[in-house]
Amino acid sequence: MSLIKKIYRAVIPETLRWKIINSKRKKEENAIKSLILTYYNNHPTKDLEINEALSYLQMNDLSVFPYDFFNQYKTKDIKVLIDETNQMPYVIHFNKKLYFKKSWTENHIVDAYRFLLAEQDIKSAHCYLNTDYAIKDNAVVVDVGAAEGIFVVSDIERIQHVYLIETDPEWIEALNETYKPWSDKITIINKFISDKDDEHNLRLDTYFKNDEQIDFLKIDVDGAEQDLINGAQKTISDKVDMLAICTYHKTNDNKDFSELLLSKNYRIENSNGYMLFYFDSGFEAPYFRRGLIKAKKNI
Repeated sequence: MSLIKKIYRAVIPETLRWKIINSKRKKEENAIKSLILTYYNNHPTKDLEINEALSYLQMNDLSVFPYDFFNQYKTKDIKVLIDETNQMPYVIHFNKKLYFKKSWTENHIVDAYRFLLAEQDIKSAHCYLNTDYAIKDNAVVVDVGAAEGIFVVSDIERIQHVYLIETDPEWIEALNETYKPWSDKITIINKFISDKDDEHNLRLDTYFKNDEQIDFLKIDVDGAEQDLINGAQKTISDKVDMLAICTYHKTNDNKDFSELLLSKNYRIENSNGYMLFYFDSGFEAPYFRRGLIKAKKNI
């Protein structure tokens, strides 16, 4: 952290800093919202899910999940606690301690956890699981882009083994604390999953070159999904029963990944609705993108 940032944090109280951040963010988001509404006013669509999202935007702030279900998640209901043994922040999630980055403020964690809860709502375009795509008992799970590790923490007791793949050192610190009670079930891999093998990168085809089967593969790697797939052709073809892969970072990912998975004998479905992931540098018209593809191997 720079000296200027250290002084800023020391002098300006956190609550005031957060108000300044939110005020700036609100102006930027209002401008993006206006662009989206203007675009669809000039380019009407017959897609019912997009029209539902546009109706939401007319009455609400800009949201990554522009549907009514998002409004049920309230920051006031979220409590951040501090672990006295390691001074790390956490929230209680399904009666378990879910840890976050030590450098994050309380407000940051509250916002992030609210987003995570909405993200995995059954009505969300980013929901990995449903009745037909569920993690079975004694499953082997691979979570690529694990971040805080919320994907499997609620099911960890009945899972056989989880490979948590993450590159951010602060998230790895948090993951170690969250999964400490189940350390015998956890393998944390600190590399980018890509289409090459070197000091910082690893192909899934290299790591899973032996006989182990994967019951569920979850992929969310901030737009690097295609590189991952390029290095996982054999794994996806031969070893994976079910998977969920995010498609909201790039315009053509949903189409391209759908075609690939169908060619590898998977049946597929999209999650509900659309996302407006306006944080991406490539965010542009037509703006709405499918959140992810769920896929299950045909028997």
